[in-house]
Parts: sequence; structure tokens; C-alpha cells
Amino acid sequence: MNEEYLNVPLIKNADKNRFELTTDTYTTFIEFKERGKKIWLIHTETPEELKGKGSATAIVEKTLAYLEENDYKMVPLCPFVAAYLKRHPEWLRLVDKE
Repeated sequence: MNEEYLNVPLIKNADKNRFELTTDTYTTFIEFKERGKKIWLIHTETPEELKGKGSATAIVEKTLAYLEENDYKMVPLCPFVAAYLKRHPEWLRLVDKE
């Protein structure tokens, strides 16, 4: 993760069903659906101004850490999250097996 994102807090916005990472006035987010301790990661979106600057990777890493810390299992429907998991198979431990 780029150092500029290390101290940016991950927000779980339950009203909008998304995890958010806001830097300056720009918000990168992952849309999710949640049922019990299972979360479907549906879509990652990065503002044009932040594309190529690591914000999408940062939000995925922070989201995965949040899921692990809070005992969630996930279903990675988002292609960006799925690609991240291929590059970092250690996180496959969070994938729901059902």
C-alpha cells in the first residue's frame, strides 16, 4: 500500500452499503452486500483523479484487514478484488467456501 493511504481510515458506510476511503475530496469505494458474517464484495470504484495512484489497492487491503479483524467471510464478486486475491493468495483464507 502506498504510504499516503496508511493513515487514511476505512469507513464502513452501512447506509450506502460500501466501504470508503476518502482522500482530500475524492472517495474510492467498494460496494458490498452483507448477511450475518458474510459479505459479498460487488464493485470497486476509483475517481478518475486517483486512478493509478494506489487508492483501489489500498481500499482492498484495508477492507480485507477489516473483514479478518471482524471475523467475516467474503464472496469476491468484484473483478478488481478477485485479481488482487490472485496476486495475494494468502487472503484466500477469507473466501467463503460455500
